[in-house]
Amino acid sequence: MLPTSLVGSRSQGNGALSPRDAARHTAGAKRYKYLRRLFHFRQMDFEFALWQMLYLFTSPQRVYRNFHYRKQTKDQWARDDPAFLVLLSIWLCVSTVGFGFVLDMGFFETVKLLLWVVFIDCVGVGLLIATLMWFISNKYLVKQQNRDYDVEWGYAFDVHLNAFYPLLVILHFIQLFFINYVIISDSVIGYFVGNTLWLIAIGYYIYVTFLGYSALPFLKNTVILLYPFALLIMLYLISLACGWNFTKMLCSFYKYRVK
Repeated sequence: MLPTSLVGSRSQGNGALSPRDAARHTAGAKRYKYLRRLFHFRQMDFEFALWQMLYLFTSPQRVYRNFHYRKQTKDQWARDDPAFLVLLSIWLCVSTVGFGFVLDMGFFETVKLLLWVVFIDCVGVGLLIATLMWFISNKYLVKQQNRDYDVEWGYAFDVHLNAFYPLLVILHFIQLFFINYVIISDSVIGYFVGNTLWLIAIGYYIYVTFLGYSALPFLKNTVILLYPFALLIMLYLISLACGWNFTKMLCSFYKYRVK
């Protein structure tokens, strides 16, 4: 069973929200409530956020079923609890410190790497992808008969965070145990292991993203979000044939950025 909480809403006699309740459901009001809760840790449900992180690996469909429940009870698809974002930030910090240690970086270099990973790799790229997917889904994927519905930008960003978490664990945690002794070597096994981890991580990102948008009942043709798999597999095979080592290139890039 999913951890849930019921939230009642006042309505007028005809079933519509009262002006006061309607104001609470605006994007600005939801954003203000979300940001305000960032400074109230006791109001965050970290246990439920950990549950979501676990099931993003084992059964991501169950995570999105909870998004359905939130829509029914709170009239919004996006998270209203920043606990997941807080835990993800902690994961970013821990994994980045581990990355800096494996790459033999100094203290200040590790701090620079952390700032880059948080504000560029996660937040910056996330804002770009979320905005792009928000535009594409509302422009091309919404069913004609459901024009009263649209994809919330906050939900698009949540989908990115959901998909980014498994990618982060695979590339910034599991991969750490193989970098120095296997992956960055010049052997075939090195770039095979490294590139395979990249294939799994990005493939998982694509799949979880697809699940996020296919969970919305007013969208159509969401299967097109799986099409990048073909390009991903093609790039993977070309990398093996040419001997490209994506992890080695990433490590060189990170070392260059923190100089």
